[in-house]
Amino acid sequence: MSLPAAFHEIAGRVNNWGRWGRDDEIGTLNLISDEAVREAAATVRTGRRVALAVELRQDGVQTGMIPGRVNPLHVMVQVNQELFGPGTVATSDDAATLGLQAGTHWDALTHASHSGRIYNGRPADTITPHGRAAFSGIHTARHVVGRGVLLDVAAAKGVDRLPGGHAVTPEDLDEAAEFGRVTVRAGDVVLVRTGQIGLYLAGDKHGYAFPSPGLSIRTPEWFHARDVAAVANDTLTFEIFPPEIEDLWLGVHALDLVEMGMLQGQNWNLEELSTACAQEGRYAFLLSAMPEPFVGGTGTPVAPVALF
Repeated sequence: MSLPAAFHEIAGRVNNWGRWGRDDEIGTLNLISDEAVREAAATVRTGRRVALAVELRQDGVQTGMIPGRVNPLHVMVQVNQELFGPGTVATSDDAATLGLQAGTHWDALTHASHSGRIYNGRPADTITPHGRAAFSGIHTARHVVGRGVLLDVAAAKGVDRLPGGHAVTPEDLDEAAEFGRVTVRAGDVVLVRTGQIGLYLAGDKHGYAFPSPGLSIRTPEWFHARDVAAVANDTLTFEIFPPEIEDLWLGVHALDLVEMGMLQGQNWNLEELSTACAQEGRYAFLLSAMPEPFVGGTGTPVAPVALF
């Protein structure tokens, strides 16, 4: 089954292949300039810090819907062990097995492909079981620190969370920007709050997963027009699920990651951030969201922090 004409039309309008050179592997992260980081750092006034990650635990956000994306299996491998003999200092160590996209995470540009290609026109078969991603692995997405902007779509509509069938449109993003009195600009990392993570935090993991609100197939053009560096939200699937266009599964993934080369994140906890932004009276802040640098990874856990 081929992708519909509507997808290819949007792809042609947002495509960034070659924009930063044929050898580029980081896409829109090129837009986070030194000047943008300095300006973002200048927004820190009070030192208030807001953590944006969900807890990594065995009964985490994953429901089994996505094969292989296992919640963390956390075991102790040493417990108060005196490695250098009786009476010496004892240590405890632990180990974990987890899907790199299991909790709050970034998707690498190699997480999605279509028509046999990944970002910048490279062949999708450069991703192999043993070699992992030869290009644009998550370890190349370094220095994700800059100006974060919360577009609180749910709050702008006066609700705790958007309904499961809600596709977040460009008009919704405009409404949220107006609500927060903020202008999205080049190099920003945009966080889109639907309120959906609230279901998981309240213990309704399956309600959190499906059906899910998420970004519309129309939003990549909105982000492209504003030169956004990366986007994350508080849902399991990132885009609306099931999709707006019949049988166009993960179309937003393909447009963001493959065509635009724009990092995207999922399962971000934006609830406390929503409260903080309302209390501080501003929806822009310094954001530190460095990926764990798994070489060749197609995704990675992240523990982002917003600073006011």
